[in-house]
Amino acid sequence: MTMRPFRAAAAVLLLSVATAAAAPTSSPVPGTNCPNFPADSWWHADVSKLPVHRSSARWMANMSPSRRLHPDFGPSYGEQPVPYGIPITVVASSHPKVSVTFDYADESDRIRYPLGSDTKVEGGQWVEGDRHTIVVDKGTCRVYETWATSRRGGRWFAGSGASWLLKSNALRPDGWTSADAAGLPILPGLLRYDEVARRRIDHAVRFTTDVTDRAHLWPARHDAGSVSNAAFPPMGARFRLKASYRIDPALRADTRAVLAAFKRFGLVLADNGSPWFFQGTADTRWPEGLLDELKQVPASAFEAVDTSSLMRDPDSMRVK
Repeated sequence: MTMRPFRAAAAVLLLSVATAAAAPTSSPVPGTNCPNFPADSWWHADVSKLPVHRSSARWMANMSPSRRLHPDFGPSYGEQPVPYGIPITVVASSHPKVSVTFDYADESDRIRYPLGSDTKVEGGQWVEGDRHTIVVDKGTCRVYETWATSRRGGRWFAGSGASWLLKSNALRPDGWTSADAAGLPILPGLLRYDEVARRRIDHAVRFTTDVTDRAHLWPARHDAGSVSNAAFPPMGARFRLKASYRIDPALRADTRAVLAAFKRFGLVLADNGSPWFFQGTADTRWPEGLLDELKQVPASAFEAVDTSSLMRDPDSMRVK
């Protein structure tokens, strides 16, 4: 993950604690009865009929359009001890919580996190890389996310950390990072094996590109671009597979389900990284046939979408 610029310290630590009373729910997080954020969240919005963003063509021109999609998850192939992808750890509310020292403390939720020896870390515990953690408290339906996570001498450290209530659409303060450069939660943007197996994918998927503008679009709260140039995409930009792209009926059923979701819900630019790498959960069950077929989809088949008409409140992910 690209290092983020510091922002001015807020006078009071603001947590995303506002709940959406009686809000409709989405498919639950596996192992819990908790929604993957409310069904009226921006993550679950159908963007298939929204207008193409006026900057789509110039953004795409600066996003390696000759590349193909790359699923950033799958088997370990013996190169690391755990599958590629970002794992999810589910815990009970009784799980011990620890204090975490953050590099970006002014923009992190400085609360206690339910981390421990049972916490699954991206790439495996104590290795190099982004080392994201996602921990869901199944009792309170709160998700805790950290980046660059490590433990030394019995103490926990991370680059940044954030927490959300999964029944809420509340956003972090504008200008604050999270465990992701866009300041958004990572959990709702992960493609999961269980939903692909059921052919029921109901949300957008997180992805990366290498050069981004120093800007962000609602509902993103933060940016970490290397250029100040509106010809490059900002954090929070949403892209969909064009309606004209033919989904070959000869493809696997699970591949067709993913591509249909890319047309309906799209991809969300959430971090700096390799162009057109999209993220999923670390899971030993991902079939290589699915991954191979997804790698054949050209980036040029995507277009940016204007989601501004969905906004109800700039401080909420709830859509119209």
